[in-house]
Amino acid sequence: MKKFLFTTCLVLIALASSVAQKAKYVVMISIDGLRPEFYKDPSWPAPNIQALARNGVYADGVRGVFPTVTFPSHTTMVTGALPAKHGVYYNTPFEPEGQTGNWYWDESLIKVETLWDACKKKGLKTAGIQWPVTVGAPIDYNFPEVWPAKPDGSDRLGPLRKHTSPSSLFAEVEANATGKLDGTKLNSDYLLMDENLGRMTSYLIETYRPQFTAVHLVCVDHFAHADGRDSENVRKAVAGVDNAIGRIIESAARAGIKDSTAFLIVGDHGFVDIHTTLAPNVWLERAGLIEKAPNRGNWKAAFHASGGSAFLHLKTKGDTKTLQQVQAILQKLPDNEKKLFRILTPDEMKKIGADPNVTLAISAIEGVTISATADGTPVQPGKGGTHGFYPDFKNIQTGFIGSGAGFQKGKVVPLMGLEDIAPLVSALLDLSFESPDGIFFPGLLKSK
Repeated sequence: MKKFLFTTCLVLIALASSVAQKAKYVVMISIDGLRPEFYKDPSWPAPNIQALARNGVYADGVRGVFPTVTFPSHTTMVTGALPAKHGVYYNTPFEPEGQTGNWYWDESLIKVETLWDACKKKGLKTAGIQWPVTVGAPIDYNFPEVWPAKPDGSDRLGPLRKHTSPSSLFAEVEANATGKLDGTKLNSDYLLMDENLGRMTSYLIETYRPQFTAVHLVCVDHFAHADGRDSENVRKAVAGVDNAIGRIIESAARAGIKDSTAFLIVGDHGFVDIHTTLAPNVWLERAGLIEKAPNRGNWKAAFHASGGSAFLHLKTKGDTKTLQQVQAILQKLPDNEKKLFRILTPDEMKKIGADPNVTLAISAIEGVTISATADGTPVQPGKGGTHGFYPDFKNIQTGFIGSGAGFQKGKVVPLMGLEDIAPLVSALLDLSFESPDGIFFPGLLKSK
């Protein structure tokens, strides 16, 4: 009997050790616009990112959410839920009386549990730096992503100062990490922004050693929008973000916690070079369903544009007559316009977890972006790069790397989803957290 009990105890201990906390610290670094070639193709100037991939696990591609834009994507990464469940459907909420410039800034808009919540329940310290949808979040050291809804150029950082938590942290970081910040030193027009975000993150890691830190680096996205996927400025931005990541890794070493830290490099979407702009609200305006006014005038239907896609909103819920009218408009378009997009079925929308309040959406073909304007002609020239498309082609995929404490070495995932990231973080920190939509891949982590 004693031998049986002893053996049973050993088995239970072994099982516990296989699922127990894999890392004492997790640092999740989001590169807005991350593409797998940044770490798979050595011609990109990213030695720190590439070293993490060589010494850990990585994905050949990560399927995004729909639309493939920043705020829904980052919310999926910290909830393991698709937008239909977590409630952050776009970057900017659809506002029936006209867009005010507001984004989904407040964490209270998230409808499911987040990693922040799970860490707090376990008593773990957390830090968030420029992470979307974190205003008012239960984060111990929080610099949320927020800016004036209608910037006038006078104080771009005012909302960030207001919502930084604790309130003294903004001045503390200026004094100890970045120097005095202003609208040019934390602005994605300049590569200095990612450098300063790296300095802020490094300071928090060295000073407070939060068990879970998440930072959002933004300059790659900014320059890919402005200049396209493979411009010289994008390469400079990749070099800059890689330098910030190197700084963050060094901060863990200086804090004496590098060997017990798991590093995740994540992204939200890929990028598509643009040559044409499509304005579907022009079709609705010609049919008398919307007016050329900031508040949409006396409208019945409006397309809410989100990069390479647009979602039809009806002023009156259940207005099947107007919905059928819009469907007829789309079907009767000339072929040279119809070929620029496809209509998504309700089943496709449900499968990808898109806004459940919408029954019709369109996604443009590669090379075409969608504008919200109801003025002008429906097809116009376009330039730069964008995202937001339905996530069913390679260029719109993002990437993933897991390296350091808890991770295997040399494993490659052909394809994963953004919703699969939160379950990995949960397993690394042994959180009590259930992912609504994500899959946990245990083979990416060490068994002990």
